[in-house]
Amino acid sequence: MSILHAIVLGIVQGITEFLPVSSSGHLILIPTLLGWAEQPLAFDTVVHLGTLTAVLVALRDDLPKLFADKAKLGWTVMAASVPALGTGFLFKDQIENALRSPLVVAASLFVWGILLWIADRQTKKQAEGKIENVGYHRAMMIGLAQAIALIPGTSRSGVTITAALFTGLSREAAARFSFLLGIPAISAAGALGLFELATGEAQVELVPMIVGFLTSFVFGFLAIRFLLKILKSTSFVPFAIYRIILAGVVVWLTLG
Repeated sequence: MSILHAIVLGIVQGITEFLPVSSSGHLILIPTLLGWAEQPLAFDTVVHLGTLTAVLVALRDDLPKLFADKAKLGWTVMAASVPALGTGFLFKDQIENALRSPLVVAASLFVWGILLWIADRQTKKQAEGKIENVGYHRAMMIGLAQAIALIPGTSRSGVTITAALFTGLSREAAARFSFLLGIPAISAAGALGLFELATGEAQVELVPMIVGFLTSFVFGFLAIRFLLKILKSTSFVPFAIYRIILAGVVVWLTLG
């Protein structure tokens, strides 16, 4: 893997992990569109560690809320993480081998783009704006949706934000809770990648891994700040439109 390859994929991962457009889908599509060899899954997990670091830094003011008030928010985040972690453990091989195709990505981009649009349009002005008030019932609904994000093209942030909007959270609260919910999931993926590296199951050069990590961290941090800022005055509709258009482009390039 070249340094340029690592930089491009690090930028793509950093931007798309937190915007509701699917990081895994872009990490599959970019090499396909550019004619590059598919990068090892271990590289994907290391750039996920870069975005994990980004969310820890960007939301450092929200992290104490995970442990305040008898750790209620922290427990809801952990409980909501169980479905995705369990599904990933049970179906890891099927996800890695059967679902990494452009057409699967296109279908997921389209379906969840439509649902994101619908969820955003039904958001009310009096929607819950405090992540501390998410509660277990609402958190589990969002957590179950997160398990679906294991399908490439779905978008972990996209599907959790969509579910959060449907449960009555405001746009900004939905994004913040989605980011916090990503911490256990991204940590688990990164830990698995590091294990594969340590056991020699994943072969990838050290320098591209470091470059990918740093690039995904910087652009992940910027993406979080950007999204939280624009949500004060806009909606998720532009991201839904992007997903729908990208799905059409992928189908055209794949079947055309």
